[in-house]
Amino acid sequence: MNAGRRPDSGVESSYAWLRLGVSVLLGAVGGVGFWSVVVVLPSVQAEFGVDRGTASIPYTATMLGFAFGGILMGRLADRLGIVPPVLLGAVAIAAGYVGSAYSTSLWQFALCHGVLIGLFGSSAVFGPLIADISYWFTRRRGIAVGICASGNYLAGTIWPSVIQAMVEDMGWRGAYMVVGLVCVTLMVPLALCLRRPAPQQRAQPAATDSSGAGAMSPNRLQLLLAFAGITCCLAMSMPQVHIVAYCGDLGYGVARGAEMLSLMLGFGIISRLASGWISDRIGGVRTLLLGSTLQGLTLIFYLPFDGLTSLYVVSALFGLSQGGIVPSYAIIVREYMPAREAGTRVGVVLMSTIIGMALGGWMSGVIYDVTGSYQAAFINGTIWNLVNVAIALWLLQRRPPRLAAA
Repeated sequence: MNAGRRPDSGVESSYAWLRLGVSVLLGAVGGVGFWSVVVVLPSVQAEFGVDRGTASIPYTATMLGFAFGGILMGRLADRLGIVPPVLLGAVAIAAGYVGSAYSTSLWQFALCHGVLIGLFGSSAVFGPLIADISYWFTRRRGIAVGICASGNYLAGTIWPSVIQAMVEDMGWRGAYMVVGLVCVTLMVPLALCLRRPAPQQRAQPAATDSSGAGAMSPNRLQLLLAFAGITCCLAMSMPQVHIVAYCGDLGYGVARGAEMLSLMLGFGIISRLASGWISDRIGGVRTLLLGSTLQGLTLIFYLPFDGLTSLYVVSALFGLSQGGIVPSYAIIVREYMPAREAGTRVGVVLMSTIIGMALGGWMSGVIYDVTGSYQAAFINGTIWNLVNVAIALWLLQRRPPRLAAA
């Protein structure tokens, strides 16, 4: 019998892979909440007559709602299973997009994004799905988590260009109506495919720290990972949130920016798959360090290269470098923290990454308003990335005791 597989539970089984495929589809559909507001940012800014920093508030609201929603939905999944939070998310996403389409002010628009699309909507199809799929794999947990997390980037690859085309054809309000209806129609039947309960987790024996670095409690590690998540995503948010507006400012047009965002996230999928495969071999901490280092290097490339072709190339390289960073936090949680708390703890760590994205998106908009360009914003992101690299290096030197696979 293959090590790490328990036929009675379905771990590493054909059903586990089928469940993974359904989870990816759910992430690809419901993950639209991450990216739609980025595409419509220029249109919303023009319609409501606000500056770039203020126009970035709906994105920040979405990310903050998503961040806290990850904990809420993760706890709900720990208690009731994955289906109830995903069904709730489907209904909330539909209500959020329809409500946004009827908004008469930026603040109504931001409220729909923060509460419905972020807090109760798209949050259900990221952290909770990642935690859920981690129960179904042991030997291939890294690649499984990487594949599951790719659903979010698949959403970013598909949705921006689709939404941009709909905006050009029917305006951003009409596009939002279509998105809401499509999401609820597809997500409900997909959620019902996940009704089988997760396999029971084996009890985890107390682990010993053979490295001599000294024990690190789960709560202390949780706090450190949360701060690391904020710093890496303060850096990551600059290209992801503002690349569409940046291309518009350079005279290339927002459609080119939407294409670059899709390209970035498409290569991010490759990065997540590769990082999952790597983490199965070198562990989550080393994978985090590798991804963070590469992200910092490619972020610097945005400073000297602002030609159209070079921006496409740099955006592809950026996606290829940073896609595996966020999933590595989930791997670290499953390596070093109790399995029975996976949904909540993964939610907390991923919450911090979303807070970093939210703050970074807003911060870059404010820096643009103050300086009149994005150069200082790219430098700001690079500095925060160096902090993340330092944390990863420290973790590598003082790794906590590793739990047995469960």
